[in-house]
Amino acid sequence: MLDFFTIFSKGGLVLWCFQGVSDSCTGPVNALIRSVLLQERGGNNSFTHEALTLKYKLDNQFELVFVVGFQKILTLTYVDKLIDDVHRLFRDKYRTEIQQQSALSLLNGTFDFQNDFLRLLREAEESSKIRAPTPMKKFEDSEKAKKPVRSMIETRGEKTKEKAKNNKRKGAKKEGSDGTLATSKTAPAEKSGLSAGPENGELSKEELIRRKREEFIQKHGKGLDKSSKSTKSDTPKEKGKKAPRVWELGGCANKEVLDYSTPTTNGTPEAALSEDINLIRGTGPGGQLQDLDCSSSDDEGATQNTKPSATKGTLGGMFGMLKGLVGSKSLSREDMESVLDKMRDHLIAKNVAADIAVQLCESVANKLEGKVMGTFSTVTSTVKQALQESLVQILQPQRRVDMLRDIMDAQRRQRPYVVTFCGVNGVGKSTNLAKISFWLLENGFSVLIAACDTFRAGAVEQLRTHTRRLTALHPPEKHGGRTMVQLFEKGYGKDAAGIAMEAIAFARNQGFDVVLVDTAGRMQDNAPLMTALAKLITVNTPDLVLFVGEALVGNEAVDQLVKFNRALADHSMAQTPRLIDGIVLTKFDTIDDKVGAAISMTYITSKPIVFVGTGQTYCDLRSLNAKAVVAALMKA
Repeated sequence: MLDFFTIFSKGGLVLWCFQGVSDSCTGPVNALIRSVLLQERGGNNSFTHEALTLKYKLDNQFELVFVVGFQKILTLTYVDKLIDDVHRLFRDKYRTEIQQQSALSLLNGTFDFQNDFLRLLREAEESSKIRAPTPMKKFEDSEKAKKPVRSMIETRGEKTKEKAKNNKRKGAKKEGSDGTLATSKTAPAEKSGLSAGPENGELSKEELIRRKREEFIQKHGKGLDKSSKSTKSDTPKEKGKKAPRVWELGGCANKEVLDYSTPTTNGTPEAALSEDINLIRGTGPGGQLQDLDCSSSDDEGATQNTKPSATKGTLGGMFGMLKGLVGSKSLSREDMESVLDKMRDHLIAKNVAADIAVQLCESVANKLEGKVMGTFSTVTSTVKQALQESLVQILQPQRRVDMLRDIMDAQRRQRPYVVTFCGVNGVGKSTNLAKISFWLLENGFSVLIAACDTFRAGAVEQLRTHTRRLTALHPPEKHGGRTMVQLFEKGYGKDAAGIAMEAIAFARNQGFDVVLVDTAGRMQDNAPLMTALAKLITVNTPDLVLFVGEALVGNEAVDQLVKFNRALADHSMAQTPRLIDGIVLTKFDTIDDKVGAAISMTYITSKPIVFVGTGQTYCDLRSLNAKAVVAALMKA
């Protein structure tokens, strides 16, 4: 039933391995190490690789990893118990060999664990058979089988009789309640001069209905008269009508007069308007991406204020520190539980998605459980340091996107480098596309912008404005008469995939270095638009697919990225579907120190954050600084 079971050290030495099938376990285990262990994603103890499910357990005291693999179509309930039993027996049996902690001793050591493992496997399989699912209840065991046949036979008149009895009971209850109401309202009835009814003070149904009707007319009749008077008084005011607005151009409906945009076609530059180029460009070097700085002046003032207060109460602080010392013992879940709960709440308050905050704390707990601490180290400081290391590792994923190097590689192959931007509505795709265009222009690359957002009104005009401004910043005169930036557009209502294909062909013929494809914003649940996006990516095969997301989102980031990747995989016609390659994080200047969206997006996709938008000008583009983001995230 099991494909393999292997035990290896965190240094990479395989101590023992059980092979249930002929296939090698090297590929799945290497994928587990590369994607989970090295990336600090140990919140879940299972990992799926192709057709296999891998479950693992970490022994932090002896730096060991226990991994079991089986087919993912199987539901083996005994795997967790088996891996715990193997971990306990192997650690107790070979404690002396492992405690030497030298690679030579581990290599020379003989770990004859085959018979013990087969015995534990046999016991685990038998225990799972003993706990078989309970059989279904038979009809003879049910309560319905115990009833006689006569009690289940229903005649036609029985239901109507039961309904009549129930209606009588309800009517009696209503009469009793009406009687109480009637006795409470005898005083207003006497004032109005109505008949008091029988001598005992009780009223019949007809008298009660008549009395309530008269009371209703007396109460609401005056309001109706007032409303009729108010309508009469308002009628003369409607005679005075609002004067029509007089427009500056005399209200002319001529399209040529009302159209303020200049007619343009592909390849013809537009006339530059009188705008302040420096305000549009911004300050700072445009060709070099600066690292993101998450510190603020408030933080410096806070650190200055805390320095003198640290000298006060040194004696009390010393005793408080001694209380929290671990004292060379191995950490357990109970020791870390309170600290991890505070860390989880802190991460959620910093805009990290709730599910990801739980997984991060679980990963830290698995990483530290059983680890022996030093004498002068506290649980809080140890957990915080481990969490910081995990967060830095998460923000530095496996693949690093270097656009400039990839563009130069595409230049050597004499083809344009294609980048597609996608994301939900209103996150700033067009604005950040213009920022990236300016960054590429500053580095000497020519850019063709493909207007494939044929859905939103004003999308083409927005890109047209950015193209005009970028042309003003980099006119052809500065580049030997070469047009550095140009817009390729076909209007609205056209097929976006076809426009992108024509733009790539146009860029190849005209010698453009980069093609930036702007797509329409779409929600992750919109199946037709997601199908169109998958078609655009499949047909044109861009070199880079960037997901543009807001830094303001919290739990929504998880839903957006998961469903975008799933939709691209489901709606793609290719055998190996193209998914998101990188992330552009926008509106980072509006969140202060709540930088949790960066953690959420990177944790889900395992893709890097390529660019960070920090403002409205073209120079407000940064590269992610993982340590600065983690420092802002851990700040109290």
